[in-house]
Amino acid sequence: MAAWNGSAAGNGSAAGADRSAATAGRERAGSGTGAGGAGSGTGAGGHDEERLARAALTRLTEPGDEVVGRWLRELGAPALVRGLVGDGPAPKGARSERLAGCRARAASLDPAGDLAAVARLGGRFVCPGEPEWPTQLDDLGDARPLGLWVRGPADLRLWALRSVAVVGARACSDYGSHVAALLGAGLAERGWVVVSGAAYGVDGAAHRGALAAGGATAAVLACGVDVPYPRGHAQLLDRIAEQGLVLAELPPGGHPTRSRFVLRNRVIAALTRGTVVVEAEYRSGSLVTARRARALGRHTMGIPGPVTSGLSAGVHELLREGATLVTDADEVAELVGAMGELAPERRGPAVPRDLLAPEAAAVLDAVPGPGGDTARIALNAGLSRDTTLGRLYELHGLGFVARRGDRWRPVARASTSVPSKPLGRRPPMRRGGS
Repeated sequence: MAAWNGSAAGNGSAAGADRSAATAGRERAGSGTGAGGAGSGTGAGGHDEERLARAALTRLTEPGDEVVGRWLRELGAPALVRGLVGDGPAPKGARSERLAGCRARAASLDPAGDLAAVARLGGRFVCPGEPEWPTQLDDLGDARPLGLWVRGPADLRLWALRSVAVVGARACSDYGSHVAALLGAGLAERGWVVVSGAAYGVDGAAHRGALAAGGATAAVLACGVDVPYPRGHAQLLDRIAEQGLVLAELPPGGHPTRSRFVLRNRVIAALTRGTVVVEAEYRSGSLVTARRARALGRHTMGIPGPVTSGLSAGVHELLREGATLVTDADEVAELVGAMGELAPERRGPAVPRDLLAPEAAAVLDAVPGPGGDTARIALNAGLSRDTTLGRLYELHGLGFVARRGDRWRPVARASTSVPSKPLGRRPPMRRGGS
């Protein structure tokens, strides 16, 4: 517990180093008021104390703990840390087991060391109330992050203003991987930041698509920003940190757990304007993200798949619950973008027959396949003989019918219909739900 005491924040050396690495030529405000409420410092010293206290809380407590969020709002970060580690009054309602767990973690507590560690990576620790803090995270209430550990050169708040989450199954199909990569690239080309969780499958494909298009992408991790998880994505995470942003609630060295993955999803949902689910089974963390986004008032979207595929069963259920069906980046941008940011209108190709006047179309339909005389065609069309004859000559001039003697017959025309989208290779399918 010696690593945290009432005066540990006074010199502010680690916090100053963290801010120095974070600015990279960008001026930062030093008020640090945030949501700490009571106990938030004023001036540089108070700001450093608040920063150190919040950094300490990310190691003492678990992400998304609404009880801790309430204590933080009532007491402020420095007083809450002192209460949890036994250097001050315990928070109201704190159970002895919780306090014992916090004091056990406090034995290795070193917030200044954590700030220095992230600064060595070229990163920083962003607190609520700072200019870089994305205020849409405040929609989470007491479950909002205590702060975010960030790697990457971009401004988190500005990037989050125009961001979309693309999530889905880890064990996705070739179809899911292909669609996720197309979405990532398409959204990046339209100036959107692609946010995902850096997992295998859909997440990784979306990140790679955005990177390949020279666009912006951000990875929200369930571990420390210095922990390459999954291991197979170590190089991908390094690329994202160079070209985009890597962020996490856990301090450097924090390891992932099942519960932390679920809690991480709320950050993805709150940070972005909308969430697209590419593939998901019935029990899928990506559905947790989408439903949390919907509860927060964000757009939720789903990419349809084969009805015989278990990997699309969860997406189809989400669509039945009211999510919007989308098929490409244009449709996503139309939903989450500004007024007038519309997807192109899609319809089948126009064929010459579609351009005929109603009477001419009726006469053409009335011409028997083997051919027929004018009287028979007029009877079939329900028109007078003179009107029918006039329309037949119009159709003859356009190449729809030919005349031989007194008989008219239709002329076979090559179909001009083409598929609106390439069919591509059929992906393998998993049958049935889970």
